[in-house]
Amino acid sequence: MNHNTLSRIIVAIIFIPTILGISYLGGWWLFGMILLFTIIAISEFLMNEGHRPGGILFWITFLSVLLLFAHGTSDFLIKHLSFEQSKLLASFTIVPLTAIFFLISGMISTKSREAAAASFASQSRLLWGVVYIGLLYPIVFLVGSGINGHRGGDLLLFLFGIIWVGDTAAMEIGKRIGKRKLSPAISPNKTIAGFVSGFFGAALVGWLMNYWKFQNVSLVHLLLISIGCSLFGQLGDLVESMWKRSLNIKDSSSVIPGHGGILDRFDSLLFAAPFMYLYFRLLLS
Repeated sequence: MNHNTLSRIIVAIIFIPTILGISYLGGWWLFGMILLFTIIAISEFLMNEGHRPGGILFWITFLSVLLLFAHGTSDFLIKHLSFEQSKLLASFTIVPLTAIFFLISGMISTKSREAAAASFASQSRLLWGVVYIGLLYPIVFLVGSGINGHRGGDLLLFLFGIIWVGDTAAMEIGKRIGKRKLSPAISPNKTIAGFVSGFFGAALVGWLMNYWKFQNVSLVHLLLISIGCSLFGQLGDLVESMWKRSLNIKDSSSVIPGHGGILDRFDSLLFAAPFMYLYFRLLLS
């Protein structure tokens, strides 16, 4: 067993129970964990994009993501803030916040000494990062807060199980029988066989959850949720890989030994969480 594999196993033994334990604690514990992930994720994104804490664009982008996070979790925050603080928070809306960031970052980018094409690309990438991180992480918190009477801890256990088991099935089976590449220009190691295998791993989790945590939910619904989350999760992994390949980097950071960065570990989660949230909210009311 090499050092990298040993590091991955040790980190998994420590962090998986910790993450699931906090998911069941909920409340401020869950809020703090997701906020921490958000802060590290936007920091990784900005550092890889060449923006340092000494630059104004770094802090404008950082603050914009935090404001969007606050807006996305406003229902929780309003319950725990004073009336005046709640009133101020409730006044935040996604469109004005994003528009303000777009305008300010655009004006600053025009003062750049880079060529026009490079400045435009840089500002567009910042907007992409704000939307990607600032809008999707709050949805993970919404899932963990519970949906239509379903306990948030159970939902996150289901969601993480789909991602982790599906990814493991896709990786292991893809290595053994995968021939045709899924998206060689973005992620050369991913195969079509692995992509399809991820659905079977996710479906297994849905089947187990039907007997364990969601006995009152139809197995058909749970299988559809599992396969849908697997599909969106694997696409989310490709999206993050596309961003990394555009920068010619392997990992977003080394903050998690053997696993890379927060963006690397939770890329699938960010795309799968909205699917689970909408499915439970709209179809299982």
